[in-house]
Amino acid sequence: MMNDEEILNLSPEEKRELRHQRKIKNLICAYIGLAVVLIALVLGVFFGVRFLTKLLNGREEADVNISTEEASQFIEEEEYIPEETQVEEEPDAEALLDEIIAARISEMTLEEKVAGLFIVRPEDITGVSTAVQAGEGTKTALGKYPVGGIIYFKSNIKSQEQITEMLANTETYSRFPIFLAVDEEGGEVSRVADALGLANVGSMADIGSSGDSNQAYEAMKIVGTYLDSYGFNLDFAPVADVLTNSENKSIGTRSFGNDANLVADMVVASVNGLNDTGITACIKHFPGIGSASEDTHNGLVVVDRSLEQLQQEELIPFIRAIEAEVPMIMVGHISLPQIVGDNTPASMSEVVISDLLRAQLGFNGVVITDAMNMEAITEYYGSDEAAVMALKAGADMILMPEDYELAAEGVVLAVQEGTISEERINDSLTRIYRIKFADAVAAE
Repeated sequence: MMNDEEILNLSPEEKRELRHQRKIKNLICAYIGLAVVLIALVLGVFFGVRFLTKLLNGREEADVNISTEEASQFIEEEEYIPEETQVEEEPDAEALLDEIIAARISEMTLEEKVAGLFIVRPEDITGVSTAVQAGEGTKTALGKYPVGGIIYFKSNIKSQEQITEMLANTETYSRFPIFLAVDEEGGEVSRVADALGLANVGSMADIGSSGDSNQAYEAMKIVGTYLDSYGFNLDFAPVADVLTNSENKSIGTRSFGNDANLVADMVVASVNGLNDTGITACIKHFPGIGSASEDTHNGLVVVDRSLEQLQQEELIPFIRAIEAEVPMIMVGHISLPQIVGDNTPASMSEVVISDLLRAQLGFNGVVITDAMNMEAITEYYGSDEAAVMALKAGADMILMPEDYELAAEGVVLAVQEGTISEERINDSLTRIYRIKFADAVAAE
């Protein structure tokens, strides 16, 4: 009998063979059960007839008559009825996935669990100025900091062979399943295509203006295909922001347009395009920053929108994507005083994440913050404070804290002091692992 760890390490072909063997086993069990039933019936009839014969002979000597109808009834009453044969059922994929996740989490230390909630740049844990390879330094860093993911930028990518080897080594060195992520939206945000000289699929504004969501699907399928070929497994795309403010330069042509329903169609198609290539999609930037006039990279951005206004426009693409089971959503750093009551960034607001995204919209996937090294965060919060606030608000993952080590230590301390429960950490890790381990049991 194979354990969960062995199942995870099987190749797709070996998993198919394992399923085939299980089906054969179930079939054999069914045949054995049927044979037992038939044998029991034959024996029952045989001994019933013998008994009847003796009984009739005995009754003839005692001058007692018994009718054939009564004898038949007697046989039926005495006939052996075997218990129903139990046929082994195929294991439920969701139940198996939950068992694997629970087993893995139970073996992790608190520090390992917390590290798994962060996605960082390779430089953040290796200490090098620009990481372009994954060697002993990366191996040592991942041993000390078993982060949940690493995000790569254009500066990390020099050639197809180089990035493929770098990602493969990183995955090998990680003791836990790891996200290998990139921002590859198409158009002006195309880290991989620009670095490798690949054909750009074009801006989302141009695709949106076509009105043809199939173009969005095909574009993201192209993106997902080359990302998968190099070893990436997570793409922070597509942008789900509705461009309600034409002066918004931080979003601009990255948005599919200013029509919420059209944007929704394009977002769902894009998510499907990535999904069909095996790449996890993460839509952004909840609850929508298309109306902002400033950039959260540069400081505090206040958006004076009510919940009713968001529901009429900004939230529509996110609602549609949630209905289409998008696995991950990134929350932006805009401040929404009409909704939150103060200038707390959405990425650290319980009202935005737990109440709006989770409770009202019903999202059960992974919630990740936007990059926490943006000035909308760093000007007002320390790395540890920001990480703790985001997790308490309901986020599952922290993206690119200004100081990873300080942020992780802050979360560990918060758990030890009871500010955050370890069960809360386990919940987030479970949601993350449902994505990471899904392929391991997809065929079960």
